[in-house]
Amino acid sequence: MATARRAAILPERPAPAAYDADCRRCSRLVAFLDEVRAKNPGYRCRPVPPFGAPDAALVVVGLAPGQRGANASGRPFTGDHAGIILYATLHAYGFASQPVAIARDDGLVLDDCRITNAVKCLPPGNKPEPAEIRACNGYLAADLSAVPAGGAILALGRVAHDATLRALRLKPSALPFAHGARHPLANGVVLFDSYHCSRYNTNTRRLTAPMFRAVFDAIAVHRRRGIRGRTTLSRQPA
Repeated sequence: MATARRAAILPERPAPAAYDADCRRCSRLVAFLDEVRAKNPGYRCRPVPPFGAPDAALVVVGLAPGQRGANASGRPFTGDHAGIILYATLHAYGFASQPVAIARDDGLVLDDCRITNAVKCLPPGNKPEPAEIRACNGYLAADLSAVPAGGAILALGRVAHDATLRALRLKPSALPFAHGARHPLANGVVLFDSYHCSRYNTNTRRLTAPMFRAVFDAIAVHRRRGIRGRTTLSRQPA
């Protein structure tokens, strides 16, 4: 019998480089992290690892750790404003065990979801430079390499969208970013776009809770179709 997860999104590629907790390849980011650590000894101030199962059917790609959020807590979107709407929505749609993310030891568990960032280290002004995005792209490719057939990727913002496409060896110009956009990829995987759930975007109402939920509504429809498809495959004779 066929298995439920037959093929990853990039089955033809060798396994990308794994996440490196000690990566210090970007000199500007290294210097900034050392500066932030000196002022805040309790902060993690290292590359922030992805959160969730490696083969999750939904991968959420953010921009980079926030200074008082993931950079401090060591878990994506945990402890900062951007995580408020993200985790509340993930919980509402069954991807998270609780709607609030406070700290790494708060008991929150993800269900068939993985959260990562295009850049794993805190950048000054929350604005990574193009060279830093490229330097970190291999780690993002590792995060995306095990997305199962019929899975989904959610890019939060244009930088995450473009970095995702580069990690998949696709040209960003071929699949332009737009809030609410849906881009079919290989093996039934779909890339969904949303404005980033940053404090600025939510405070200015560029991104509202109903707008964000509408994106997750589309993901939920795609997920149900994928589950039905995998069930059908699993019932086929070997």
